[in-house]
Amino acid sequence: MNRDVIIACDFPNAGETLAFLDKFNGESRKPFLKIGMELYYGAGNEIVKEIKRRGHKIFLDLKLHDIPNTVRKAMKVLSALDVDMVNVHAAGTIEMMRAAVEGLTREDGTRPLLIAVTQLTSTSEEAMRRQLLIDATIGDTIIKYAENAAEAGLDGVVCSPLEAGIVKEACGRDFLTVTPGIRFADAAADDQVRITTPARAREIGSDFIVVGRPITAAADPVAAYRRCVEDFTGEL
Repeated sequence: MNRDVIIACDFPNAGETLAFLDKFNGESRKPFLKIGMELYYGAGNEIVKEIKRRGHKIFLDLKLHDIPNTVRKAMKVLSALDVDMVNVHAAGTIEMMRAAVEGLTREDGTRPLLIAVTQLTSTSEEAMRRQLLIDATIGDTIIKYAENAAEAGLDGVVCSPLEAGIVKEACGRDFLTVTPGIRFADAAADDQVRITTPARAREIGSDFIVVGRPITAAADPVAAYRRCVEDFTGEL
């Protein structure tokens, strides 16, 4: 699978989102987009349909985490939206993740890519130990969650770019790593803890990088996107 940059469209409404996407109308490469909770809960299925109509791939980032039956039913609904990638929380256990695969798979056997969140990039090891009472290292925890996701039949995980390499070692080269926490070397870290640059993420083993504010808040978002694509994929 080819590497790609996913732009996190973390806007509060459809109007701001579509105005942002209008900036890319002249681009031959249609950006892969992430729709997260804020936008989805604010604009619903209609924004998903409109973005698909414009020719973009979509990662629907809702991080489902509930009992297996609820997740199965929710995924069946999401499978009808024709998105390209969805996710769950790996902490929901192997049984829940298997239920997600079942619900997401359509009658013809097709489904979007399904990935699992390991640990959020805003979570430090100290916070994991003190607040979540997880005594294992963050690296060991992420590897175990990734192994659980692979056993459940998922396509990959969301992890920080710093852990992409160890996930590949544990689960194989074809197991996808989708990595937020990306910043240009000359940019602020904001609220992210485990971060790196697009070029370094490529070296470590990320398949997809998710980039928000370094592109969406840039003075020239199109130029920032092009820079990110070039740094990560080596392509213009």
